[in-house]
This record gives sequence, structure tokens and C-alpha cells, in this order.
Amino acid sequence: MHRHPALLLALHGTRDPRGTAVAHSLALRVAELTRVPTRLAFADVLEPAVGRVAADSPGPLVVVPAFLAAGYHVRTDIPDQLARAGRADAVVTPALGDHPAVRDTAVRRLVRAGYRPGDAVVLGCAGTSDPRAMADLRRAADALSGRLEAPVHLAFAATAAPSVAERVAELRARGHRRVAVASWLLAPGLFQRRLERSGADVVAGPLCPDAAVAHAVAARYAGAAIPQPA
Repeated sequence: MHRHPALLLALHGTRDPRGTAVAHSLALRVAELTRVPTRLAFADVLEPAVGRVAADSPGPLVVVPAFLAAGYHVRTDIPDQLARAGRADAVVTPALGDHPAVRDTAVRRLVRAGYRPGDAVVLGCAGTSDPRAMADLRRAADALSGRLEAPVHLAFAATAAPSVAERVAELRARGHRRVAVASWLLAPGLFQRRLERSGADVVAGPLCPDAAVAHAVAARYAGAAIPQPA
């Protein structure tokens, strides 16, 4: 009988208990959608680590990185953890950031928070020093711009410049009466709080617990190319 691969949902990890609760909730929703064994692991900050969970997961394995850009953790850290765990055979799917359902969620959250046509829009991201991940974030901003039919300006909660607060201040100095921040973060935590304290008129909530994110994870799993035994 054909056995469906297990799904390992890999998140960054946060010390904020609300963010951890969101991670567990997302894993439960994904398991309900896919009806396959689904395990949660973290690339950083929290245990269990991706490599440890992968090593304890026998049989075919699909790893879905719940990251919004393909930076260090997606391209280097998670594959390295899998290799050290003896699970280089695991299939790692693309990150979530370019999935249409995730981008639609960002727009929906922004509108729900009080966005009005004509507002200046900032896309608040965690930040990255990786050029390819930065390119992913620019594509996300361009996609949101197309959906809103308005310019969308990148800003960051950590690592990169400008900060969200700096971008908000810059837009006000350029004459915008209202500034709205769309959250390009999966869960509550320190970075989301920085968005909320940026001085914007409107700040959207993080993407989770919107059900569309779980559907995007399930779609990544379903689209994984699983090597077939010879």
C-alpha cells in the first residue's frame, strides 16, 4: 500500500508564547487538511530542532519551511540540519512567501485593520541580509502593490534598513496624511510589536492564524516531488 510522506513543518521559533501557540495551531490545521502525520520543528530559538525531528521521522519526509523569504534558514540551515540528521533524502519545498494565498492574506489583514484607499502603505518584514531573500521581499511588495493598486514600501523590524518607524516617518514627511503597515510576519512576537509601535495609523495583524496560511502549507506539501524507490 502506498504510504504518504510525513510532513515536517519548520518554523523559525520565537520566545513569545503567543507565537509558539500560533505555530502549534498552524501544525494542527495543516494535519487536518493533509491527513498525513505532521510534526512541528524549529530552525532556531526553540526545541525540538528540525534535525532532531527529522531524525526521529522514519520513511519519506517532506519539509515545508514556514518562512516568507528564502534566506539563510531555508537555503542553508534547514538543509544542513537535515544532512547532519541523516535525512538528506527529505524533500524541502519552497518557502511560503510567493504563494498567492499568503499574499492575499496580507491584503485581507490590512483591510481588516482599517486600510483606506489613498493611504501610504508599508510592508513590514522581519528583515534579512541575504540578497536573494531581499529579492523575495521586493517581489512580495510588488505583488501587494498590484493587489492594492498603490505603491508599497518595504521596511524592516530587524537587521535591514529602513526600520518600519523610519519608513513611516519618511512617508509622513513626504506629505502622506495616513500610513498603513501591512504585516509580512507569520506570528505575534517582538517584530510584530515593533510594527505596532511604528507610529502608523493602521497596523495589520500577523498572517496567522488566518486559515489561508495552512492551505498554503498543504499546497506546498501536495506539490512536493517525492523521489520514487527504484
